[in-house]
Amino acid sequence: MQRPLEGLRVVDLTRALAGPYATLLLAGLGAEVIKVEDPKGGDLARENSPYVGRDGLSVGRKYQDDLSVSHLTRSRGKRGVTLNLKHPEARKVFADLVRKSDIVVENFTSGTAERLGVGYEDARAANPSVIYCSLSGFGATIKGQEGSRAMDVLIQALSGAMYTSGAEDEPPVRIGLPIADVLTPIFAVVGILAAVHHRVRTGQGQHVDVSMLGALTSLVAVENWAAMQAVGMLTRTGATLQRLCPFGLFECADGYIALVAVQDPLAHSLYRAMGQPEMVADPRFATRNARVANATVLEERILAWTRRHPMKEVIARLEAEDVPVAEVRHPQEALADSRVVDRSETVVARHPSYEEGPELRTTGVPIVFSAARTGFDPVFPTSIGEHNTDVFPRLLGYTDAEIERLKQAGVI
Repeated sequence: MQRPLEGLRVVDLTRALAGPYATLLLAGLGAEVIKVEDPKGGDLARENSPYVGRDGLSVGRKYQDDLSVSHLTRSRGKRGVTLNLKHPEARKVFADLVRKSDIVVENFTSGTAERLGVGYEDARAANPSVIYCSLSGFGATIKGQEGSRAMDVLIQALSGAMYTSGAEDEPPVRIGLPIADVLTPIFAVVGILAAVHHRVRTGQGQHVDVSMLGALTSLVAVENWAAMQAVGMLTRTGATLQRLCPFGLFECADGYIALVAVQDPLAHSLYRAMGQPEMVADPRFATRNARVANATVLEERILAWTRRHPMKEVIARLEAEDVPVAEVRHPQEALADSRVVDRSETVVARHPSYEEGPELRTTGVPIVFSAARTGFDPVFPTSIGEHNTDVFPRLLGYTDAEIERLKQAGVI
Protein backbone atom coordinates (compact mmCIF):
# COMPACT_ATOMS: atom_id res chain seq x y z
CA MET A 1 0.00 0.00 0.00
CA GLN A 2 1.04 3.56 -0.60
CA ARG A 3 1.48 6.13 2.16
CA PRO A 4 -1.15 8.89 2.47
CA LEU A 5 1.10 11.87 1.64
CA GLU A 6 3.04 10.41 -1.27
CA GLY A 7 3.31 13.00 -4.02
CA LEU A 8 3.73 15.92 -1.62
CA ARG A 9 7.14 17.57 -1.32
CA VAL A 10 8.33 19.49 1.76
CA VAL A 11 11.12 22.05 2.04
CA ASP A 12 12.32 21.60 5.60
CA LEU A 13 14.09 24.66 7.05
CA THR A 14 13.73 23.41 10.63
CA ARG A 15 16.29 22.54 13.28
CA ALA A 16 16.56 21.24 16.86
CA LEU A 17 13.40 19.32 17.88
CA ALA A 18 9.99 20.95 17.37
CA GLY A 19 10.32 21.62 13.64
CA PRO A 20 12.20 18.42 12.76
CA TYR A 21 9.58 16.34 14.56
CA ALA A 22 6.86 17.94 12.42
CA THR A 23 8.71 17.10 9.21
CA LEU A 24 9.53 13.63 10.55
CA LEU A 25 5.81 12.93 10.86
CA LEU A 26 5.25 14.22 7.33
CA ALA A 27 8.06 11.97 6.07
CA GLY A 28 6.59 8.97 7.88
CA LEU A 29 3.26 9.67 6.21
CA GLY A 30 4.91 9.57 2.80
CA ALA A 31 5.90 13.13 1.90
CA GLU A 32 9.29 13.71 0.28
CA VAL A 33 11.15 15.88 2.79
CA ILE A 34 14.16 17.95 1.69
CA LYS A 35 16.06 18.97 4.79
CA VAL A 36 17.95 22.25 4.32
CA GLU A 37 20.99 22.71 6.58
CA ASP A 38 23.66 25.37 6.90
CA PRO A 39 26.87 24.22 5.16
CA LYS A 40 28.84 24.96 8.33
CA GLY A 41 27.66 22.81 11.21
CA GLY A 42 24.26 21.75 9.96
CA ASP A 43 21.32 21.11 12.27
CA LEU A 44 21.92 21.89 15.94
CA ALA A 45 20.80 18.36 16.79
CA ARG A 46 23.94 16.94 15.15
CA GLU A 47 25.87 18.01 18.27
CA ASN A 48 23.50 16.51 20.87
CA SER A 49 24.95 13.82 23.14
CA PRO A 50 24.91 10.79 23.18
CA TYR A 51 26.47 9.57 19.93
CA VAL A 52 26.41 6.20 18.15
CA GLY A 53 29.07 4.80 15.85
CA ARG A 54 31.52 1.98 15.28
CA ASP A 55 32.13 1.57 19.04
CA GLY A 56 28.47 1.73 19.98
CA LEU A 57 27.19 4.51 22.23
CA SER A 58 29.32 7.25 23.78
CA VAL A 59 28.83 10.54 25.58
CA GLY A 60 31.20 12.37 23.24
CA ARG A 61 32.01 11.98 19.53
CA LYS A 62 34.99 9.60 19.14
CA TYR A 63 35.11 9.33 15.35
CA GLN A 64 34.18 11.63 12.49
CA ASP A 65 31.30 9.36 11.42
CA ASP A 66 29.76 9.09 14.89
CA LEU A 67 26.18 10.38 14.76
CA SER A 68 24.15 12.12 17.40
CA VAL A 69 21.26 9.87 18.40
CA SER A 70 19.04 12.96 18.21
CA HIS A 71 19.99 13.56 14.57
CA LEU A 72 19.73 9.85 13.76
CA THR A 73 16.16 9.65 15.03
CA ARG A 74 14.84 13.04 13.82
CA SER A 75 16.24 13.02 10.26
CA ARG A 76 15.08 9.57 9.15
CA GLY A 77 13.54 9.49 5.70
CA LYS A 78 14.78 12.96 4.76
CA ARG A 79 17.06 14.07 1.95
CA GLY A 80 19.69 16.52 3.15
CA VAL A 81 20.92 19.53 1.17
CA THR A 82 22.89 22.61 2.19
CA LEU A 83 22.06 26.25 1.74
CA ASN A 84 23.69 29.25 3.40
CA LEU A 85 20.59 31.37 3.96
CA LYS A 86 22.71 34.43 4.76
CA HIS A 87 24.24 34.42 1.26
CA PRO A 88 22.44 36.71 -1.23
CA GLU A 89 22.27 33.94 -3.85
CA ALA A 90 20.51 31.60 -1.42
CA ARG A 91 17.19 33.33 -2.08
CA LYS A 92 17.13 32.16 -5.68
CA VAL A 93 17.95 28.56 -4.70
CA PHE A 94 15.23 28.68 -2.05
CA ALA A 95 12.73 30.03 -4.58
CA ASP A 96 13.67 27.26 -7.02
CA LEU A 97 13.05 24.65 -4.31
CA VAL A 98 9.70 26.18 -3.38
CA ARG A 99 8.53 26.19 -7.02
CA LYS A 100 8.96 22.43 -7.06
CA SER A 101 7.39 21.84 -3.64
CA ASP A 102 4.04 21.90 -1.86
CA ILE A 103 4.96 22.74 1.71
CA VAL A 104 7.61 24.75 3.56
CA VAL A 105 8.19 24.30 7.30
CA GLU A 106 10.40 26.55 9.45
CA ASN A 107 10.92 27.07 13.18
CA PHE A 108 13.19 30.10 13.34
CA THR A 109 12.50 32.73 15.96
CA SER A 110 9.67 34.94 14.79
CA GLY A 111 10.81 37.38 12.10
CA THR A 112 14.06 35.57 11.24
CA ALA A 113 12.79 33.87 8.07
CA GLU A 114 11.59 37.21 6.73
CA ARG A 115 14.97 38.85 7.40
CA LEU A 116 16.70 36.00 5.57
CA GLY A 117 14.40 36.29 2.58
CA VAL A 118 12.80 32.87 3.07
CA GLY A 119 9.56 33.95 4.78
CA TYR A 120 6.01 33.27 3.65
CA GLU A 121 5.81 36.22 1.26
CA ASP A 122 9.07 35.12 -0.38
CA ALA A 123 7.78 31.56 -0.72
CA ARG A 124 4.40 32.71 -2.04
CA ALA A 125 6.10 34.89 -4.67
CA ALA A 126 7.80 31.75 -5.99
CA ASN A 127 4.77 29.47 -5.61
CA PRO A 128 1.37 31.09 -4.88
CA SER A 129 -0.15 27.73 -3.89
CA VAL A 130 2.54 26.90 -1.34
CA ILE A 131 1.56 25.96 2.20
CA TYR A 132 4.03 27.60 4.56
CA CYS A 133 4.10 26.53 8.21
CA SER A 134 5.86 28.50 10.95
CA LEU A 135 6.48 27.10 14.43
CA SER A 136 7.62 29.76 16.88
CA GLY A 137 7.53 30.43 20.57
CA PHE A 138 4.73 32.98 20.57
CA GLY A 139 3.34 33.09 17.03
CA ALA A 140 3.83 35.45 14.12
CA THR A 141 0.83 37.65 15.00
CA ILE A 142 2.08 38.84 18.41
CA LYS A 143 3.94 42.08 17.88
CA GLY A 144 7.01 42.80 19.95
CA GLN A 145 8.00 39.12 20.19
CA GLU A 146 10.14 39.09 17.06
CA GLY A 147 13.43 37.38 17.81
CA SER A 148 12.25 36.07 21.19
CA ARG A 149 13.81 32.67 21.86
CA ALA A 150 11.54 29.96 23.19
CA MET A 151 12.94 26.80 24.72
CA ASP A 152 10.75 23.96 25.97
CA VAL A 153 11.42 24.69 29.64
CA LEU A 154 10.49 28.37 29.17
CA ILE A 155 7.20 27.46 27.49
CA GLN A 156 6.41 24.94 30.23
CA ALA A 157 6.94 27.73 32.75
CA LEU A 158 4.81 30.31 30.92
CA SER A 159 1.96 27.91 30.09
CA GLY A 160 1.16 27.05 33.70
CA ALA A 161 1.94 23.38 33.08
CA MET A 162 4.59 23.30 35.82
CA TYR A 163 1.95 24.04 38.47
CA THR A 164 -0.37 21.23 37.38
CA SER A 165 1.81 18.42 38.77
CA GLY A 166 3.18 17.86 42.25
CA ALA A 167 1.63 18.65 45.63
CA GLU A 168 0.35 22.07 46.70
CA ASP A 169 3.34 22.75 48.96
CA GLU A 170 5.99 21.59 46.48
CA PRO A 171 8.01 23.64 43.98
CA PRO A 172 6.81 23.70 40.35
CA VAL A 173 7.55 20.49 38.43
CA ARG A 174 9.21 20.42 35.00
CA ILE A 175 7.56 17.75 32.86
CA GLY A 176 10.32 15.28 31.99
CA LEU A 177 9.22 14.92 28.38
CA PRO A 178 9.94 18.04 26.26
CA ILE A 179 6.20 18.42 25.99
CA ALA A 180 6.06 21.81 24.24
CA ASP A 181 8.65 20.70 21.66
CA VAL A 182 6.73 17.52 20.75
CA LEU A 183 3.19 18.83 21.12
CA THR A 184 3.59 21.93 18.91
CA PRO A 185 4.64 19.95 15.81
CA ILE A 186 1.56 17.74 16.11
CA PHE A 187 -0.63 20.85 15.88
CA ALA A 188 1.58 22.05 13.02
CA VAL A 189 0.95 18.83 11.07
CA VAL A 190 -2.79 19.11 11.76
CA GLY A 191 -2.67 22.67 10.39
CA ILE A 192 -0.63 21.67 7.34
CA LEU A 193 -2.99 18.84 6.42
CA ALA A 194 -6.02 21.09 6.93
CA ALA A 195 -4.38 23.63 4.59
CA VAL A 196 -3.71 20.89 2.02
CA HIS A 197 -7.42 20.03 2.04
CA HIS A 198 -8.32 23.72 1.79
CA ARG A 199 -6.02 24.02 -1.23
CA VAL A 200 -7.69 21.04 -2.89
CA ARG A 201 -11.05 22.82 -2.53
CA THR A 202 -9.97 26.36 -3.37
CA GLY A 203 -6.56 26.22 -5.04
CA GLN A 204 -5.23 28.63 -2.41
CA GLY A 205 -2.02 28.25 -0.46
CA GLN A 206 -1.64 29.89 2.93
CA HIS A 207 0.48 30.55 6.00
CA VAL A 208 -0.02 28.12 8.91
CA ASP A 209 1.15 29.82 12.11
CA VAL A 210 1.55 27.70 15.28
CA SER A 211 2.98 28.91 18.58
CA MET A 212 4.55 26.73 21.26
CA LEU A 213 2.97 28.77 24.04
CA GLY A 214 -0.45 28.56 22.42
CA ALA A 215 -0.22 24.82 21.81
CA LEU A 216 0.74 23.92 25.36
CA THR A 217 -1.51 26.47 27.07
CA SER A 218 -4.49 25.23 25.05
CA LEU A 219 -3.98 21.80 26.61
CA VAL A 220 -3.54 23.21 30.09
CA ALA A 221 -6.91 24.90 29.52
CA VAL A 222 -8.62 21.52 29.12
CA GLU A 223 -9.13 21.67 32.90
CA ASN A 224 -11.02 24.65 34.32
CA TRP A 225 -8.60 25.73 37.00
CA ALA A 226 -10.58 28.77 38.12
CA ALA A 227 -13.72 26.70 38.69
CA MET A 228 -11.86 24.09 40.73
CA GLN A 229 -10.18 26.74 42.83
CA ALA A 230 -13.52 28.49 43.43
CA VAL A 231 -15.08 25.36 44.96
CA GLY A 232 -12.01 24.51 47.03
CA MET A 233 -10.65 21.60 44.95
CA LEU A 234 -6.93 21.03 44.79
CA THR A 235 -5.49 22.35 41.53
CA ARG A 236 -2.18 20.53 42.02
CA THR A 237 -2.86 16.86 42.32
CA GLY A 238 0.46 15.06 42.79
CA ALA A 239 0.25 11.28 42.55
CA THR A 240 -3.54 11.12 42.82
CA LEU A 241 -6.56 13.09 41.65
CA GLN A 242 -8.79 13.37 44.69
CA ARG A 243 -11.83 14.74 42.88
CA LEU A 244 -12.03 11.35 41.10
CA CYS A 245 -10.90 9.25 44.08
CA PRO A 246 -9.63 6.58 43.89
CA PHE A 247 -7.59 7.59 40.85
CA GLY A 248 -3.82 7.79 40.44
CA LEU A 249 -0.55 6.22 41.53
CA PHE A 250 -0.12 3.95 44.53
CA GLU A 251 3.11 2.54 45.92
CA CYS A 252 3.60 -1.21 46.19
CA ALA A 253 6.34 -3.13 47.99
CA ASP A 254 8.51 -3.10 44.87
CA GLY A 255 7.13 -0.48 42.52
CA TYR A 256 4.08 1.58 41.64
CA ILE A 257 0.72 0.98 40.02
CA ALA A 258 -1.79 3.29 38.34
CA LEU A 259 -5.35 2.62 39.47
CA VAL A 260 -8.78 3.87 38.35
CA ALA A 261 -11.88 2.98 40.38
CA VAL A 262 -14.05 6.08 40.04
CA GLN A 263 -17.52 4.56 39.57
CA ASP A 264 -19.24 2.74 42.45
CA PRO A 265 -18.98 -0.78 40.94
CA LEU A 266 -15.25 -0.34 40.37
CA ALA A 267 -14.67 1.04 43.85
CA HIS A 268 -16.58 -1.86 45.39
CA SER A 269 -14.51 -4.30 43.31
CA LEU A 270 -11.38 -2.59 44.62
CA TYR A 271 -12.48 -3.17 48.21
CA ARG A 272 -13.00 -6.87 47.47
CA ALA A 273 -9.55 -7.10 45.88
CA MET A 274 -8.14 -5.52 49.04
CA GLY A 275 -9.84 -8.21 51.11
CA GLN A 276 -11.98 -5.53 52.80
CA PRO A 277 -15.50 -6.01 51.39
CA GLU A 278 -16.97 -4.33 54.48
CA MET A 279 -15.86 -0.98 53.02
CA VAL A 280 -18.78 -1.21 50.57
CA ALA A 281 -21.17 -0.49 53.43
CA ASP A 282 -19.00 2.24 54.99
CA PRO A 283 -20.82 5.55 54.28
CA ARG A 284 -17.46 7.27 53.81
CA PHE A 285 -16.55 5.05 50.86
CA ALA A 286 -19.84 3.72 49.47
CA THR A 287 -20.65 6.47 46.95
CA ARG A 288 -18.64 8.63 44.58
CA ASN A 289 -19.29 11.93 46.35
CA ALA A 290 -18.52 10.37 49.73
CA ARG A 291 -15.22 9.02 48.41
CA VAL A 292 -14.24 12.47 47.13
CA ALA A 293 -15.12 14.02 50.49
CA ASN A 294 -13.03 11.41 52.30
CA ALA A 295 -10.31 11.02 49.67
CA THR A 296 -7.35 11.40 52.02
CA VAL A 297 -8.60 8.66 54.34
CA LEU A 298 -9.46 6.33 51.45
CA GLU A 299 -6.07 6.82 49.79
CA GLU A 300 -4.35 5.99 53.07
CA ARG A 301 -6.36 2.75 53.30
CA ILE A 302 -5.42 1.78 49.74
CA LEU A 303 -1.73 2.58 50.33
CA ALA A 304 -1.70 0.55 53.54
CA TRP A 305 -2.76 -2.43 51.42
CA THR A 306 -0.61 -1.89 48.31
CA ARG A 307 2.58 -1.24 50.27
CA ARG A 308 2.35 -4.66 51.92
CA HIS A 309 2.36 -6.57 48.63
CA PRO A 310 4.51 -6.93 45.51
CA MET A 311 3.29 -5.07 42.45
CA LYS A 312 2.48 -8.22 40.47
CA GLU A 313 0.31 -9.57 43.27
CA VAL A 314 -1.58 -6.29 43.59
CA ILE A 315 -2.17 -6.17 39.85
CA ALA A 316 -3.32 -9.79 39.77
CA ARG A 317 -5.86 -9.20 42.54
CA LEU A 318 -7.22 -6.07 40.90
CA GLU A 319 -7.42 -7.65 37.44
CA ALA A 320 -9.31 -10.60 38.94
CA GLU A 321 -11.95 -8.08 40.04
CA ASP A 322 -11.87 -6.21 36.66
CA VAL A 323 -10.45 -3.04 38.22
CA PRO A 324 -8.47 -0.98 35.65
CA VAL A 325 -4.82 -1.11 36.71
CA ALA A 326 -1.35 -0.88 35.16
CA GLU A 327 2.22 -1.11 36.36
CA VAL A 328 4.22 2.12 36.21
CA ARG A 329 7.08 1.34 33.83
CA HIS A 330 10.35 3.00 32.90
CA PRO A 331 10.56 4.37 29.34
CA GLN A 332 12.89 1.60 28.12
CA GLU A 333 10.30 -1.03 29.04
CA ALA A 334 7.43 0.95 27.56
CA LEU A 335 9.11 1.41 24.17
CA ALA A 336 9.58 -2.36 23.82
CA ASP A 337 5.94 -3.26 24.57
CA SER A 338 4.79 -5.63 21.82
CA ARG A 339 1.54 -3.68 21.52
CA VAL A 340 3.40 -0.61 20.23
CA VAL A 341 6.20 -2.51 18.46
CA ASP A 342 3.76 -4.60 16.39
CA ARG A 343 1.97 -1.45 15.22
CA SER A 344 5.27 0.33 14.36
CA GLU A 345 4.47 3.03 16.91
CA THR A 346 8.03 2.61 18.09
CA VAL A 347 10.71 1.48 15.64
CA VAL A 348 14.43 0.74 15.64
CA ALA A 349 16.88 3.32 14.29
CA ARG A 350 20.43 2.25 13.45
CA HIS A 351 23.56 3.99 12.25
CA PRO A 352 23.47 3.63 8.45
CA SER A 353 27.05 2.36 8.35
CA TYR A 354 26.97 0.03 11.38
CA GLU A 355 23.96 -2.25 11.25
CA GLU A 356 25.26 -4.36 14.13
CA GLY A 357 25.20 -1.46 16.57
CA PRO A 358 22.95 -1.03 19.59
CA GLU A 359 19.20 -1.22 19.18
CA LEU A 360 17.91 2.32 19.50
CA ARG A 361 14.14 2.22 19.73
CA THR A 362 12.54 5.52 18.79
CA THR A 363 9.31 7.07 17.62
CA GLY A 364 7.39 5.77 14.65
CA VAL A 365 4.11 7.12 13.26
CA PRO A 366 1.38 6.19 15.77
CA ILE A 367 -1.42 6.01 13.20
CA VAL A 368 -2.71 2.84 11.53
CA PHE A 369 -4.64 3.17 8.25
CA SER A 370 -6.88 0.55 6.68
CA ALA A 371 -6.02 1.51 3.10
CA ALA A 372 -2.54 3.02 3.44
CA ARG A 373 0.70 2.47 5.29
CA THR A 374 3.27 4.56 7.12
CA GLY A 375 7.06 4.38 7.09
CA PHE A 376 10.20 6.27 6.14
CA ASP A 377 12.04 6.42 2.83
CA PRO A 378 15.41 4.62 3.01
CA VAL A 379 17.39 7.85 2.94
CA PHE A 380 19.24 9.73 5.65
CA PRO A 381 21.58 12.77 5.61
CA THR A 382 24.58 11.18 7.32
CA SER A 383 26.88 13.98 6.21
CA ILE A 384 25.92 17.62 5.79
CA GLY A 385 24.68 18.16 2.22
CA GLU A 386 24.69 14.46 1.44
CA HIS A 387 21.96 14.75 -1.19
CA ASN A 388 23.06 17.95 -2.94
CA THR A 389 24.09 15.99 -6.02
CA ASP A 390 20.69 14.27 -6.13
CA VAL A 391 18.19 17.01 -5.26
CA PHE A 392 19.68 19.99 -7.10
CA PRO A 393 20.06 18.25 -10.51
CA ARG A 394 16.91 16.09 -10.27
CA LEU A 395 14.48 18.71 -9.01
CA LEU A 396 16.01 22.01 -10.05
CA GLY A 397 17.91 21.01 -13.18
CA TYR A 398 21.20 22.43 -11.91
CA THR A 399 24.24 21.24 -13.83
CA ASP A 400 27.34 19.84 -12.18
CA ALA A 401 29.14 23.04 -13.07
CA GLU A 402 26.44 25.19 -11.45
CA ILE A 403 26.48 23.08 -8.30
CA GLU A 404 30.26 23.40 -8.09
CA ARG A 405 30.03 27.17 -8.61
CA LEU A 406 27.46 27.52 -5.81
CA LYS A 407 29.65 25.42 -3.57
CA GLN A 408 32.78 27.49 -4.24
CA ALA A 409 30.81 30.70 -3.68
CA GLY A 410 29.65 29.47 -0.28
CA VAL A 411 25.97 29.33 -1.24
CA ILE A 412 25.62 25.58 -0.65
